Amino acid sequence: MSSADSDSAMPRLPRSRVGRVIRMITSPYYRYRHAKLLHSVRVGLAMMVSILATTGINIPHGIWASVTVLVVIGGLQHHGNIRKKSADRAAGTLLGACIGLTLILQQSLIGSLWLTYVLMSIVAGICAWYAIGKAGYIGLLTAITMCVVAGHGDNMMDTGLWRTLNVLIGIVIALAFSFALPLHATYSWRYLLADNLRGCARIYTRLVEGAPLSADEQLKTFLELGARLVQLRGLMPSVAKEIEAAPGKLDEIQRVHRSVLSALEIMATGALAQADVAGRAAFARQCGAEARAVRAMLLTMARGLRFGGAARFLAPKVVLARVPGAALAQHLAPELQGPYWLGERMIEQVDHLRALLLETEPNWNIERHGPQVRAAGRSG
Repeated sequence: MSSADSDSAMPRLPRSRVGRVIRMITSPYYRYRHAKLLHSVRVGLAMMVSILATTGINIPHGIWASVTVLVVIGGLQHHGNIRKKSADRAAGTLLGACIGLTLILQQSLIGSLWLTYVLMSIVAGICAWYAIGKAGYIGLLTAITMCVVAGHGDNMMDTGLWRTLNVLIGIVIALAFSFALPLHATYSWRYLLADNLRGCARIYTRLVEGAPLSADEQLKTFLELGARLVQLRGLMPSVAKEIEAAPGKLDEIQRVHRSVLSALEIMATGALAQADVAGRAAFARQCGAEARAVRAMLLTMARGLRFGGAARFLAPKVVLARVPGAALAQHLAPELQGPYWLGERMIEQVDHLRALLLETEPNWNIERHGPQVRAAGRSG
């Protein structure tokens, strides 16, 4: 091997590894697939910075800065909720620190531990009142930080001040790292919905073409689809904060998506699945063209969600053939007319879902449409 060949071949492996890392960091899809890894790295780096910023320069009680980092961002991942929850947790921590210092001050002036116990119990009760509700994070962390700073009223003022300082340091570090490589909930929502649409396309095509799923395949497939549907529901509040879509649009998309899954499950377990070979063949001849068009529509929407682009959600140019209801009995057995009309309703739902995704595309396609574009769309 020549030296030129050797020089050109040696750097390939490092470059490929660096390229994969850069792609994982910059690509929304790869950040979605490696979300847990990125979140772990982010929290680990924040922990290291908190250690160096406190213990590394001998600030007393530095462990509480690290504890604060974990409390504020340890369980926060998506950008849609990270801002509000980080602010709530920071507010609760600061409020609790102030209350703790006040308790230490009154203990040093009055000297009654029982009064301190009573005041701490009252504050805990008030915090518990607010901890069950929208201000839950603020209420809970206020009580926790009060105990961290004041102890049971026996901490010295300098101890309380040092712990308050460490709490503030932890908050600053946590908020700084909370925006480092955040995973947008919108991307998770898009990719999960795309996965389900691809799954729907596979199932619908198999059902119409006469290759029904076995009992084990049905159970596994619909459990996966249902699990993603639940995940999508959990992401919707964060997605709504990120994309600022019109009220109710995400709920309507979720409802139509659920209707498509329900129709598929009924078709997979109903008369069509129990029909003989001849009946399935007749059904395939009757509905094959429509099934191919619906499959293409579902896969096109999945690609649109994956890669973006409003053009993928335009109405299909091919007009789906419909058999008149009066002539239906000439083509299908009576027991297969129900699956036929259920398939017709499913086509309508798929087209409705396509229209909803097209309407909201300027909101959820965040890599193409900036916040100014979305704001202009809402005002218009």
